[in-house]
Amino acid sequence: MSADTEEHGADAPGGDAGGANGAGGAPVSPRALARRRRAEALRRFAREYTRNRAGLVGLLALSAIVLLALSAPLLVDQAELTVTGAPGAAYEPPSAEFPLGTDNFGRSVLDLIIWGSRVSLTVGFLATVVSVVLGTLVGVTAGHFGASGGPAGRVVSSVLMRVTDWFLVLPTLVLAVALAAVLPRGTGTIIVAIGLTVWPATARLVRAQTLAVEARPFVERARALGGGHTHVMAWHVLPNVMPVVLAQTTLLVATSIIAESTLAFLGVGDPTTISWGGILEAARTAGAISSGIWWYMIPPGLAIAAVALSFTLCGRALESVINPRLREQR
Repeated sequence: MSADTEEHGADAPGGDAGGANGAGGAPVSPRALARRRRAEALRRFAREYTRNRAGLVGLLALSAIVLLALSAPLLVDQAELTVTGAPGAAYEPPSAEFPLGTDNFGRSVLDLIIWGSRVSLTVGFLATVVSVVLGTLVGVTAGHFGASGGPAGRVVSSVLMRVTDWFLVLPTLVLAVALAAVLPRGTGTIIVAIGLTVWPATARLVRAQTLAVEARPFVERARALGGGHTHVMAWHVLPNVMPVVLAQTTLLVATSIIAESTLAFLGVGDPTTISWGGILEAARTAGAISSGIWWYMIPPGLAIAAVALSFTLCGRALESVINPRLREQR
């Protein structure tokens, strides 16, 4: 039995009287009742989220950016992104034909930004998945065995957290640059390098939440009824830490996108793909800063800032919805 069913079953929509019986007094199956309660929980979540104006603005902006990235093949001619197929002259200022000007090869900066959003968002999402999966696995395992694993479990928990602390004190950017430089160049390498460097914060957050869940009565009952470690972690602990993981995920996507842009700007990214960080690195190499070619430098930087801000607003809104204390202070 999950925490929501255990702790809120009495005041769930419909209660026992109306929830256990459908129209005309017909009994409702437990599965249908669970679906009804989940649907009501989602409706409550949507209502609370829409009341957060900053989160709603972030969600709308993020939806527009993702839609633009998905529509990039329809909006941009890939042939015009090559050096030989550039449609304009080098360093043309913004105009009706090129709203954000051209780069040193004569390619439209606007087209580069639209196309680069695909790589930047993909790396951000996939690197976050790697980080969140690793951090959640370590955090849940350390928290569970630290709370109910006995002496051997406490040793496992201590070892996992010391490894987490070791990664936590290492300079994230330096470690990511080292991994990206050692491994073969490519988008996959950037995803792995970022994912393996930003997971410790998630692990510590999930471990703290796991310890709080392990102290609840329904987990103790599950153990008393013979539930093993895997059963307790998978069916009782993990569902109750997922809201925290979800909020952390939205914040990590912004961090991952900035990390990808930083790695590309430092020249250790994938040189065969177009990303926002790659555009900034190409502008720096071409001397756009010293030449005063602002339209080559500022737009990709603003795009990175807009996506990071959108994800941050969504993450803060999720935190305020999930955490009742934050919801009261809003």
